[in-house]
Amino acid sequence: MYELIQLTEQSYYIQNPSKIGLVRLKDTDVCLIDSGSDKDAGRKVRQILDAHGWRLTAIYNTHSNADHIGGNRYLQGQTGCRIYAPGIDCEFTRHPVLEPSFLYGAFPPRDLRHKFLMAQESDALYLSKDVLPEGFTVLPLPGHFFDMVGFRTPDDVVFLADCLSSRQTLDKYQITFIYDVAAYLNTLEMVCSLTAKMFVPAHADAAETIAPLAEYNISKVLETAEKILSFCEEPICFELLLQKIFTAYDLTMNFEQYVLVGSTVRSYLAWLKDTGRADAFFERNMLLWRKA
Repeated sequence: MYELIQLTEQSYYIQNPSKIGLVRLKDTDVCLIDSGSDKDAGRKVRQILDAHGWRLTAIYNTHSNADHIGGNRYLQGQTGCRIYAPGIDCEFTRHPVLEPSFLYGAFPPRDLRHKFLMAQESDALYLSKDVLPEGFTVLPLPGHFFDMVGFRTPDDVVFLADCLSSRQTLDKYQITFIYDVAAYLNTLEMVCSLTAKMFVPAHADAAETIAPLAEYNISKVLETAEKILSFCEEPICFELLLQKIFTAYDLTMNFEQYVLVGSTVRSYLAWLKDTGRADAFFERNMLLWRKA
């Protein structure tokens, strides 16, 4: 864990549950792509920087999930680096309580106000083309989260953030977090067409080709949509539908899984309704869903 893996002359990643990109810029200057899950991750990154005599100039966050921005505050405090985050995700990075609040749909109970869902706040600035290092390109990757992006480095390594899950993860859990299903599918279709010297998804192995994994992710999204529709043959309320999904996928309900899977199922239902495959109606003051 926290092993530094060199991919090309300039581009590296730090192995941890959410891969951290590291790119050498000039002389001893480096930047990071994301910062890990917490203060401890930040410390491990700082040790790597110190061991190589590198100076951290900036952190470019792909999105604002806590496991990608958790090291921000520590590293910014230690190095004075700047932090950039895209669009709406910049506000979540500056005000991390927004993530559990969004997932829960209200002020979150203490069970959800912890580092897994709520990082420490950091002084993030809006990501724009003019703040990128020379030769960097931003790749919009919406769908998993609000304004998530990836990055292509000057030596043609593409960091893909959370737009892909590994086959092992998909086969084990079946359903992964998605905010906007339509945007997510469009992102995966785009990723299928990408070429690069190396691809680095945050939660899957680095690889020279990415299309097969992107196609497998697409198939799992469509499979999950069909599973949800199969439970809506007769009108069903959301809580009962969620219970059936947890049971079918052999998942264990707790507060974190309730909001993460629950939010994802609501996103699927919104997409199915918007595409005419599901209907929603109210009966006896209860919202019910059914297959169209």
